[in-house]
Amino acid sequence: MYRKILVAIDDSRSASLALDEAIKIAREQQSTLRILHVIDVGLTVPAGVPSPNLPEVDEGLYVRGKALLAAAESRAREAGVRAEGVVLEEIGPRPGARILEQAREWPADLIVCGTHGRRGVRRLVLGSDAEYVVRRAPVPVLLLRNPD
Repeated sequence: MYRKILVAIDDSRSASLALDEAIKIAREQQSTLRILHVIDVGLTVPAGVPSPNLPEVDEGLYVRGKALLAAAESRAREAGVRAEGVVLEEIGPRPGARILEQAREWPADLIVCGTHGRRGVRRLVLGSDAEYVVRRAPVPVLLLRNPD
């Protein structure tokens, strides 16, 4: 039985599917849901590149992340699920590390996240946070992929 479910979201379709599945499981098992959004500042400004606009970029990402979380929390509450949202920043190469950190600290019984299903060169260049989480998670992980 999963009492505490951590679901990591971004604004992708696969993350939306992951949220729906996490809400479904949480409702069935009367679990608490923690909805996590990791702001990957490293995607907007490469490491070592000076950027005078970084505070504005960072603030914009944070505002969008909070809005995304508010909508996700509302979806969970409408389904009768206890939910709380958390926004974290990651400046390094692995937002997946922040997901695992949160799973350990909270602590979660299950991690749910979407996967983009990248293969080949795209996966090598962009990496896979989902794979990172699956390989290192201290608890079961459920991945949802957009069938499109």
